[in-house]
Amino acid sequence: MGLRDTLLGRTKQVAPNLDNLFALSTAVLTLGSELDLVPSGEAGLCFKSGSGENSLATDTDIEQLLDFDATTNKVTLNTDDLGFRWLVVKDPDFEALVTRIHAANTSLVEHGLGPHLLCAVFGFVAKTPPGEGSLRLVYLLKQGTFYPFAPTGAAQRDNELELRVRSFLSGDLPMEKDLTRWMALWNLPVH
Repeated sequence: MGLRDTLLGRTKQVAPNLDNLFALSTAVLTLGSELDLVPSGEAGLCFKSGSGENSLATDTDIEQLLDFDATTNKVTLNTDDLGFRWLVVKDPDFEALVTRIHAANTSLVEHGLGPHLLCAVFGFVAKTPPGEGSLRLVYLLKQGTFYPFAPTGAAQRDNELELRVRSFLSGDLPMEKDLTRWMALWNLPVH
């Protein structure tokens, strides 16, 4: 970024930090042993539909770009209430799930769509219901940090569980320190 960009108020887009996703392998063990939470087998990648040369017009464009076969990889694409796009992957093998989300992120970044990526979300459920409830680990791609989100109803969340998860996982994952970034993601397609 040069002086002209600074004077004109232009900012450089931050590239997504993808490598921290693989730290989830250790976090899964901690969640299971400390909070009785196990992976739900679902993860999602949230991005905003763009315009201009770096945009994807259809679901077929996205599937071709990511080289996913929706029948064998159990991949769906949908749009949430706010107009954000979600690539949802289902796989009972957690390592494969993380790898697929990382591969999707990498492909989108390589095709110039990195600035459109918002977050990745991984679902966790109680191993022995009702347990602690359900949890989503949200990965903020541009910050390279995680935060827990524990919805309990239509517009309610379990803040106590979220803080406990943060304390247990702070040694395993780079946790988001700024609580104002712990956004509530209602009506997630990831369970």
